[in-house]
Amino acid sequence: MRILFSSTPQHGHLLPGLPLARTFRDRGDDVAVITSASFEPLFAAEGITLLPVGPELLAEAARLAGVDDPTVPDPAVAAELFAGARIDLTADAAIAAAREFGPDLIVAEATDYVGPLVAAALQVPYAKLAFGPPIPAQFTDVFDAVAERRYKERGLTAPQPTWYLDPCPEALRGQDWQAPEGRLPLRPEAHRGPGTPEAAPTASAGAGTRPKVLLSFGTHFAAPEVLRPIVDALAAKADLVVTLGLTAADSDYGDGFDQVEFVGFTPLAELLVGIDLVVTHGGAGTTLGTLSRGLPMVVVPQGADQFLQAGAVAGSRTGVAVMPPAGAEAVAAAVDEVLGNTEYRDNARRAAEQIAAMPSPDEVAEQLVGLLG
Repeated sequence: MRILFSSTPQHGHLLPGLPLARTFRDRGDDVAVITSASFEPLFAAEGITLLPVGPELLAEAARLAGVDDPTVPDPAVAAELFAGARIDLTADAAIAAAREFGPDLIVAEATDYVGPLVAAALQVPYAKLAFGPPIPAQFTDVFDAVAERRYKERGLTAPQPTWYLDPCPEALRGQDWQAPEGRLPLRPEAHRGPGTPEAAPTASAGAGTRPKVLLSFGTHFAAPEVLRPIVDALAAKADLVVTLGLTAADSDYGDGFDQVEFVGFTPLAELLVGIDLVVTHGGAGTTLGTLSRGLPMVVVPQGADQFLQAGAVAGSRTGVAVMPPAGAEAVAAAVDEVLGNTEYRDNARRAAEQIAAMPSPDEVAEQLVGLLG
């Protein structure tokens, strides 16, 4: 089989698809990914072919769309970036690269509109890969309308996914949740490095010891000016591991942090070892990866779809959401609340049990191959 993955060129969109891509690779299938050339090192390390198509999304697409802040959770802004500018910048090259590859199946992440366009042009089935709770219709309807216009300009009709690969556990579903057509549950994983096996949950700190807290705002939202007040508020009450994102350095935080460890980009699976609580921006990959280890959270959303994850975590009481403009003191109070109330950890562990019971990437790959015939 020849399996083509397509994704918005951002870590939070690409990494949730890696476990399934690895599974197809390990089966002996031909696997390729359409995304920006900047991800060549990631896929070279995985032994997965990259079809380098399109520029970096946020900078170039935001310029093309005339958007000042591409992370604002506004449907019109997001639609122009993900469904408008990205198609304009990527579609023709993506169709040409995909036609040469000759896929039997396209797997497109939930906000990717290039993969479905390629599927329409090549007339092959595609599966939509969600990376968290379903994106509300107030966003997807606008996305779809913008994409449909771009498709029509190219003489194409926007296809419906044949399958919806759903990593969202029962705990994070809303009360009005309805199973999407073609739904196939898919167990999410905390991102791990090449060749690293998926690990079981690890023991947290024992009673009477200082808790260990991971403070991670992902690759694009970890600005020192945002994290520094939170570090100051938490350093006195917990041992901290603080991720630096893609551009910051520990020197940006100054000196005097005896109980703080600053780390560069590191797979989440490694960061979660020995952690009691995660303070996060609420990226879908971080949220589901954390819950897969049975760990509670404090979610401090910064933009994009993070408010969706924050609401789901708060609703499931697997953690506490701290909504802007609340500051570092509110984050510290939420940390005290979660660490001091075993209900949050108990709920997070139940979510982990639900995740563990979901079909693995191996099982889903076999199922898709069987359905393709």
